[in-house]
Amino acid sequence: MKITNIIEETKPISSNIKNAYIDFSKMTLSLVAVCSDVIKNGKPVIGYGFNSNGRYGQGHLIRERFGPRILEAKTNQTLNENGNNFDPVKIWNIMMTNEKPGGHGERSVAVGTIDMAIWDLVSKIEEKPLYQLLAEKYGNGKANRDVFVYAAGGYYWPDQGINGLTNEIKKYLDLGYSVVKKKIGGASLSDDCKRIEAVLKILGPNDKLAVDANGRFDLKTAINYAKALSNYDLFWYEEPGDPLDFELQRELSYYYKGPMATGENLFSMQDARNLIRYAGMRKNIDWLQFDCALSYGLVEYLKIIDMLKEHDWDVSRCIPHGGHQMSLAIAAGLGLGGNESYPDLFQPYGGFPDGVKVENSIVTLPELPGIGFEGKADLFSVMKKMVG
Repeated sequence: MKITNIIEETKPISSNIKNAYIDFSKMTLSLVAVCSDVIKNGKPVIGYGFNSNGRYGQGHLIRERFGPRILEAKTNQTLNENGNNFDPVKIWNIMMTNEKPGGHGERSVAVGTIDMAIWDLVSKIEEKPLYQLLAEKYGNGKANRDVFVYAAGGYYWPDQGINGLTNEIKKYLDLGYSVVKKKIGGASLSDDCKRIEAVLKILGPNDKLAVDANGRFDLKTAINYAKALSNYDLFWYEEPGDPLDFELQRELSYYYKGPMATGENLFSMQDARNLIRYAGMRKNIDWLQFDCALSYGLVEYLKIIDMLKEHDWDVSRCIPHGGHQMSLAIAAGLGLGGNESYPDLFQPYGGFPDGVKVENSIVTLPELPGIGFEGKADLFSVMKKMVG
C-alpha cells in the first residue's frame, strides 16, 4: 500500500467582485489529487483536495517541497499501525520535516490542500463518509449530518447598486438560507449603512444578516462602524481589523456588544491560541472561523479544537470560512457550529453534492464515501480530468 503520485493543477476562480481589501480578478486555487495503489471497485483510490478562496494556489510549494517528501517516504512511514490504511498524522509530519516553526503564511495553505486530499483518500479506503470516520475516531461516534450553513455574498460588484444587492440576497433567501452575509468597508460608512438597511428590509422575521470588513479597519474606523452597527440586530460583525491585531479586537469588544467573528486568516494552532488568549473573544457570544484548508489541514485543526477545549470554548462556536465540503464534514463529525457557503461564487469548488437542498439554513449531508466530491458532478468532472 503506497501513494503513487501527487498531482497539482492551479485553477482560476477569477471574478470581478471586490471586498474591502482585495479584488478577485486574478484569484486562483490549487487542485490536488493524491493517487494510491489501493484498488476499490476495480479502480485505484484517489483523494482530492483544494484550498479555499482568498489565498492563491500553491503549486510550487506542493510540487517542489511537500509532495516530494511524501513520495520519497518509506511505505511504513505513511501507514497506520495496522498497515491497512494511510495515517494522516504521520503523513502530515512527513510534510513538515525540516520546516521551522512560525511564519504561517503560504506553506500552511499548501499543506492544508494536500491534507484534505489525504483525508479524502483515507475515508474512501475505509468506505465511509469522512464525517462518520471523524465522529468515530475523534468525536462521540455519532455524526450530526444536519449542518448549519449561511450564504456568503454581498460583495462589491461593478455598477451593482442597491437593487442588484437586494436581488442577490433575495436569491439566497429563496434558496433556503435564513442567514446571509454582505461585505462592508469597501464604501463609506454612510453608504454601507444604506446597503445594510436595504438588506434588512427584505429579511423575514427569522432571517439574519452578518457583515464582514475583511480586516480593513484601524481601531478608530472599527469603533465608528461598531457604533453604527449597534443600531442593527446583526448575526455578527466580522474581522474588523488586521487578523493579528488582537489588541484592536479586544478594544472593540468594549464598544460593540453584539456577536463578532474572526479567525479565517489565522493559519496555525499557535495563532489561534493567541487570539483566544489576548483578543478578548467572548466564548458565549463570538464566533471562530478557522479554515482547515488554509491552516495546515485537519491535523492542525484537531490541535486547535484541543486548545479550544483547554480554554473552555465549545467547538460549536466554530463556523469555518471557505464554503467547501471538507469543513462540512468536520462540522458534522466533530460538532462544529456550521459552515460558510457560497451559492454562486468560486464554482465548481464551493457548494454541496447534487440534490442537497438548504432548508432554513440547514443542509443534510448525504452518505457518500470520503469528503463527497464525487457527488458534485461539475466539480468531479474537473477532478477526473487531472488523473486521466
